[in-house]
Amino acid sequence: MSNPVWLAFWLAMAVAAQAQVRPYIGFAYPAGGQQGASFHIRLGGQGLDGVHAVLVTGSGVTAKVTEYYRRLNNQEMQLLNEQLRVLRQETMSNSEAASPMSLENTTMMMEKIERRTFEFVQTPACASLASLVMVEVTIAPEAVPGEREMRLATLRGVSNPLAFHVGQAPERTRKPMLTASLQVLGKEAQALRKRLPGEVEDTIPLPCTVNGQIASGEVNRYRFQARQGQRLVITTLGRRLVPFIADAVPGWFQPVLALYDANGKEVAYDDDYRFNPDPTIFYEVPKDGEYVFAIRDSLYRGREDFVYRITVGELPFITSLFPLGGPVGAPARPRMEGWNLQDAELTPLAADAGPGVHWLAATTSKGLASNRVPFALDELPECFEQEPNDTPASAQKVTLPIIINGRIDRPGDWDLFQFVGKSNDTLVAEVQARRLDSPLDSVIKLTDAAGNLLAFNDDYEDLGAGVNTHHADSYFIARLPADGPYYVHIGDTAQQGGPEYGYRLRLSAPRPDFELRVVPSSLSLRVKSSAALTVYAMRKDGFNGPIKLGLKEPPAGFSASPLTLSGTQTVGRLTIKTSLVAAQDPVTLSIFGSAKIGDQEAARQAVPAEDRMQAFLWRHLVPAKDLKVLVFDPAYQPPPKRLAPIPPPPLAATNAADHGAVAGTNAIAGTNAIAGTNAIAGTNAIAGTNGIAGTNAAAASSTSAPGKPKFTKQQIAGRLRELKLLFEEGMLTEEFYSEKAAECETGQ
Repeated sequence: MSNPVWLAFWLAMAVAAQAQVRPYIGFAYPAGGQQGASFHIRLGGQGLDGVHAVLVTGSGVTAKVTEYYRRLNNQEMQLLNEQLRVLRQETMSNSEAASPMSLENTTMMMEKIERRTFEFVQTPACASLASLVMVEVTIAPEAVPGEREMRLATLRGVSNPLAFHVGQAPERTRKPMLTASLQVLGKEAQALRKRLPGEVEDTIPLPCTVNGQIASGEVNRYRFQARQGQRLVITTLGRRLVPFIADAVPGWFQPVLALYDANGKEVAYDDDYRFNPDPTIFYEVPKDGEYVFAIRDSLYRGREDFVYRITVGELPFITSLFPLGGPVGAPARPRMEGWNLQDAELTPLAADAGPGVHWLAATTSKGLASNRVPFALDELPECFEQEPNDTPASAQKVTLPIIINGRIDRPGDWDLFQFVGKSNDTLVAEVQARRLDSPLDSVIKLTDAAGNLLAFNDDYEDLGAGVNTHHADSYFIARLPADGPYYVHIGDTAQQGGPEYGYRLRLSAPRPDFELRVVPSSLSLRVKSSAALTVYAMRKDGFNGPIKLGLKEPPAGFSASPLTLSGTQTVGRLTIKTSLVAAQDPVTLSIFGSAKIGDQEAARQAVPAEDRMQAFLWRHLVPAKDLKVLVFDPAYQPPPKRLAPIPPPPLAATNAADHGAVAGTNAIAGTNAIAGTNAIAGTNAIAGTNGIAGTNAAAASSTSAPGKPKFTKQQIAGRLRELKLLFEEGMLTEEFYSEKAAECETGQ
């Protein structure tokens, strides 16, 4: 091979190595496992070359990468199929003569190639999911049940986080599906998943957690035995695992659950749980027998990232708390409503729990944990709503500032609260309901003593609402026109109501404050360089002061350029710098904002988040646990696990000697020297009748006209790159690699 071709090859390798795409994972399957279990999962994404570590939040869960399947092209698949045919032929012809070790190695390579080619899809439905990482997970028996975050770390960055759940029930996991094929109009059936009849329905014990993936047009069924009187909960995780799928209208996997009796009669159905797209069925078993539940997508769509976890059994499940919060330091013990909570106790709040939203769960005497529910703490005085208070004449009198814990008890109910205000006072009315998992879609209004409408609000956008797709909580800020009594009305927009329709209504003067979100939740920095993060400021109750942003107690080698958001700014770009040459492991950074609110200096930590799209239009800042930063050297290349042999340089025809023999001044001398008139001389010389001479000379005559190359230098460089990668991945033998590299040398 000529030097320019080798140069093109190494340039292609360098460009591929330095191309930087943020690592991305679009699904994890299964998305959880049972306490005390070890198992394998797969994660699909893109930009995962060099993946070497798995990061899991919390304690008790460890994970390691076992295999990485980058997306192959058709030429690489052709090479693998050729190699597989050669290995099969060698195994068949040399099985008796081959040593046990060599036969074992050959078999292992064949199995590896077969696994790799089995996963190949020429035109994936979603290319950003086509790279696969195989991970071994171990969950300690004492690991706390519930949601964690899982990320992948490569040599050049850290991925976005995905939800991973630690469960308590025995688990069943269906076979992972292949990467979904792109559906072609009129030929959709060719892209559908081909299941064996026995894989459509599984038989499971109770309790159980089942894991699956929904393909296009697919329905998964699970059969189980149940006894009369059992209070079954069948609860789904789907959207919670992958919050928004931007190219899957209406914006996420919409699971649908149906429950059937032994005769095939549908006895329960749910397509969402209240406002949550993930369905939950509550069913009291009327008689002993077999039952079947089925899951599908509402529009019969499907893809490998339509992942679900369904837990079924007599499980503790909280449907509502009341009140939804309490004062810091002395909150009222909330009352639980739900299923299978007879002997369950709520986890107590930490003694030092401060203002904000905290998460509670109930635990039964058998150690089973319920779903988690939010509970808010605040520093204002609080009271409870008192009925009747449906009209101005019966309105409940309150003194500001106050937080009212109430409920819209029945459909069509309105709660009215009267307070005395002064001219030019500013009133803030804020509802916390949907953000605390209440189904209430609140609407609030302010009227004066004559019934004149002074302020009104239905929905108020909150960037801190996370994965809630409907900003259903209400908020307004209004200036009072005169001294006298005023009335705040609260109801449900759809005129719904019930015991679970709780709310917290804050009535107070403005309490200026701010919260911060930083996007994305991971950042890659080249050595001794800088990069920027986007910081969102959520200003509250009219706060318009400047906010200074920076790092809090950064690790050595990290700093941030000074940045101040003016009173009118809600978005800024914070530049992070590093003086490090490299860092093997990601570090966690904390970004803080400080501002003067009144006479007090306030500091708020920025919550890391991912900018997620819902149904092509709406964007949400989905919170993450940590902000991970990795410093990398773009010139660093890890040593290959297998070193590809380098083909010898070509023999120059222009240096050929007498009668076309390879000899003379430019002869290659030494032990394997090419010498003599016609022979290849030296220790390993090939002489006599085996000499290379005359008309049988290997070297071309200097007068021979070179043929036109079949491939360009770029094509040859690409081919060599493919061969090198496949060899280093352990899927080509040295003989096969050398043969194909030699073909590139001749350009044939």
